[in-house]
Amino acid sequence: MIDQQTIQRIFDTADIVEVVGEFVSLKKAGQNFKGLSPFANEKTPSFMVSPSKGIFKDFSSGKGGNVVTFLMEHEKLTYPEALRFLAKKYNIEIIEEVQSPEEVERHNERESLMAVTAYASKIFKEFLHNQQEGIAVGLSYFKERGIRTETIKKFELGYSPEKRDAFTSHALQNGYKLDFLTKTGLTIQKGDYKFDRFFNRVIFPIHSLSGKIIGFGGRVLKKEEKTAKYLNSPESDIYHKSEVLYGLYFAKQAIIKAEKCYLVEGYTDVISMHQAGIENVVASSGTALTVQQIRLVKRFTSNITILFDGDAAGIKASLRGIDMVLEEGLNVKVVLLPDGEDPDSFSKSHSAEEFETFIQNNEKDFITFKTKLLLGDTKDDPVKKANAITDIVRSISVIPNGITRTVYIRESSRLLDVDEQVIFSEIAKFRGKRIQDKAKREDYEKKREEQFKPKEEPQVVIYQDDIYEREIIRILLNYGRNEFYRLKDKEKLEEKIVTVRDFIVQEIQKDELEFLNPIYNKFFAMFIENPTDIPENYYTQHPDETISRKSVELLTSNYELSKIWTKKDNFIETEDMKLKEIVPETIITLKSKRLNAMLNDAYNNLKAAMGNDDLEEIRDIQQRVVILNQVKQELSKSLGNRIVM
Repeated sequence: MIDQQTIQRIFDTADIVEVVGEFVSLKKAGQNFKGLSPFANEKTPSFMVSPSKGIFKDFSSGKGGNVVTFLMEHEKLTYPEALRFLAKKYNIEIIEEVQSPEEVERHNERESLMAVTAYASKIFKEFLHNQQEGIAVGLSYFKERGIRTETIKKFELGYSPEKRDAFTSHALQNGYKLDFLTKTGLTIQKGDYKFDRFFNRVIFPIHSLSGKIIGFGGRVLKKEEKTAKYLNSPESDIYHKSEVLYGLYFAKQAIIKAEKCYLVEGYTDVISMHQAGIENVVASSGTALTVQQIRLVKRFTSNITILFDGDAAGIKASLRGIDMVLEEGLNVKVVLLPDGEDPDSFSKSHSAEEFETFIQNNEKDFITFKTKLLLGDTKDDPVKKANAITDIVRSISVIPNGITRTVYIRESSRLLDVDEQVIFSEIAKFRGKRIQDKAKREDYEKKREEQFKPKEEPQVVIYQDDIYEREIIRILLNYGRNEFYRLKDKEKLEEKIVTVRDFIVQEIQKDELEFLNPIYNKFFAMFIENPTDIPENYYTQHPDETISRKSVELLTSNYELSKIWTKKDNFIETEDMKLKEIVPETIITLKSKRLNAMLNDAYNNLKAAMGNDDLEEIRDIQQRVVILNQVKQELSKSLGNRIVM
């Protein structure tokens, strides 16, 4: 359990822009920062971070909150885990008791799996650096590959011994459960026989975006025909290979700075390029590129350059995957390394500056590269050429930006010696079919959803005054401290400042109004109880998650500034300049709605009393109706003689 004082220190220290910036490429937008949503696929940035308020708001998915909430949503962390993540980042000490194996077991499964992978990484590093076999075999391999000690430590490289159950035995002896060892894929069990998945391999830990180890890659050192050269962790609750790019944790800040990401194939390609000083590089780890991986890159940059090692078969196998990159709206370039070279070897024989210069001089946009590659194989065969043209046109058709598509159509027309209009026509066919296919899929999914939809929907309580109650709480959160007017004290010969909060609280309490929506009623009670000088982030960092989330929602808007044009003076007034109009009108409107409800109740009661011939009750209700109508007229005057409905 983390004490409240430590929690407050974490909130006070954590920079939300810095933390979110590790997962999303943010750009300054007025007083705030904007970026592409990490929770939804979007083309126009609608994800906002407000450093002054310490909150984020994602208008695509509707998610919002403080720095802790962001980590909980993005990294699927619990509240304590998110706090510990920030404490570690900002070197804030949290004193906790060491958990016993039994206590660890009581944690939820995801936490246990994370604990197992973290432990495994620690043991693999110990095997590499502290055991004779690890030093002689594993460390020697890394050194022979030119990987320096500091790089080995940076990427947390390790070694798993030749003994088939070395790690599993070690883990079981230290209280780690076999169930979690097998679920992470670190241990394989066949009947009573248990052995290590990665035995006799050098180990490459795979990190999440936040730096947690979620899986491993292992390279075998002995050449055996039936043994795969590389072996990865299987799918688990914490590791989904289609959603991970090797090295992204180490590369993300360099990608943002360079506004470009290099994509390579393997672990050692990434490590060697980092060591050479080129850090904006990630790897697909030998797997086919996925949409999820592409969107990971898109969070940090729209520019991706793919490095190929000259293997024609490998390049052609990758073309379809690169079409997906185009479809996601990224700018794709391709670099073909010299024959016999790959990013690993090339980075060792060239400085970072030489490598960067080579890339700049040799990178080609993907469509041009693909056109020349496929045309080179046609050998004047008209059928092959027609197939190549169709393939190239299909790639152009997936590009979402119309201007970019037009530019490529013109360039391809020149290279292919095909009329532009013909290419336009073919692209229209491809795009039309894609739209039809998408509509069919959506229609099918909708029908399936309706088919399995529960017949009885849960009843949702709707509070009629929500819109006005919500508006009052929104005003209190945003402008409660603002001066509303000054009150002269004749005795003390001084002025008393009345804030927006003072005025609203007085007006609501004067008529003994209560908020019907429980969450807004809770907010209002807090505004009454709390002093005006509480920290501005008190509500957004409130331990009650419903309060903190609703605070963020009410403190954020889809617009940078709420603007009201005043034609008379021809200038822009912001909302805070109109408070003397907005605040009273909102309160009076709420009161009038509540008054109408009271009148409706009175008329219904009057009807019932008349049916019962209860003369005394009829007189009482009639008198109440007269009073309510008088109040209604007064409210109508307050609203500028408009009829109160």
